[in-house]
Amino acid sequence: MIFAQTATVGLAVWFVISLVAPQWLPRQQGGVVTAPPDASGVAVVNSYHDAAHQAMPAVVNIYTAKDVKARSHPLLNDPFFKRFFGDRFGGDETQRTSSLGSGVIVSGSGYIVTNNHVVESADEIEVALADGRTAEATIIGSDPDTDIAVIKVELDKLPTLAFADVGKMQVGDVVLAIGNPFGVGQTVTMGIVSALGRSQLGINTFENFIQTDAAINPGNSGGALVDTHGNLVGINTAIYSRTGGSLGIGFAIPSTTVRQVMDAIIKDGGVTRGWLGIEAQDVTPELAASFRLADAHGALIAGVVRAGPADAAGMRPGDILLAIAGTPVKDSSDMLNQIAELKPDAEVKMDIYRAGKQQAVTVKIGRRPKLSGR
Repeated sequence: MIFAQTATVGLAVWFVISLVAPQWLPRQQGGVVTAPPDASGVAVVNSYHDAAHQAMPAVVNIYTAKDVKARSHPLLNDPFFKRFFGDRFGGDETQRTSSLGSGVIVSGSGYIVTNNHVVESADEIEVALADGRTAEATIIGSDPDTDIAVIKVELDKLPTLAFADVGKMQVGDVVLAIGNPFGVGQTVTMGIVSALGRSQLGINTFENFIQTDAAINPGNSGGALVDTHGNLVGINTAIYSRTGGSLGIGFAIPSTTVRQVMDAIIKDGGVTRGWLGIEAQDVTPELAASFRLADAHGALIAGVVRAGPADAAGMRPGDILLAIAGTPVKDSSDMLNQIAELKPDAEVKMDIYRAGKQQAVTVKIGRRPKLSGR
């Protein structure tokens, strides 16, 4: 009872002093609070300034301009109308349009990787570096099927980004998106890898996207997606949006694809891909059951191009392509990517399923034709 009374009196005295003269009470020394280490003993990272500081100088702003014919009223181009009024009202006019995007310097020689849709059909391309320098750029080549383009500037002492090993990346890894959203200037946003290997989105012909929730907006296209070490993970290329703004679903072309396409463009001026000459669709569980296939995998051949590689090998509509050179085919998108990686004129063994039986055929791979207008 004596202890309880003493404690009560002490608390009462402390309460009165804290109200009347708080300066009499002892104070703790202030300082910077750091995050404690996790279970593994490694301190929790609370800043990514090192990665941003390393990557930002190599990310550029790209400004493009092109001349567009503005169609005037048809009456102004009518010869009868011109006979009486001449050209005083004018005819077709040329208007200059501009757009902006981002790019990544990947070589000290001045090569910059960006999206094809950023520089496509541009008459002028200007690149602005983070250090304030600007220069005109020329297009080295482009690949519309992956939406990748390579441009070049003639400048020295250029900062560059190293390519990350995307094969080690996992869902949940932290990434930074760097670009020029809405033309406000270079901006860094943070997120995580939401998914890997996204395809069948209808964005590009060949799709293997990294999905991220890092904020990506118009102007970010062609910019860098980097890991926490400041290495290039991918090129930001598209967002899912109903309003034009970021909804937390962005897509980036992985750096492995970027490097393959970039090397081919610099070396050969374009990308050469294999071609089978078929139209395919996914094998659904319902289709698998109707074909008496054990599980739903592979690509159902819905059409065959006459005199194409598949036609010459004896493939026909209704066959199901199960494996290419021993590698199982997951679906039609996977089949397209596997075929594209094969070299033209190579003879490749493929496993197909026909009339309830599996059999092998040998196909001489063709060269994928370029689509008209590309």
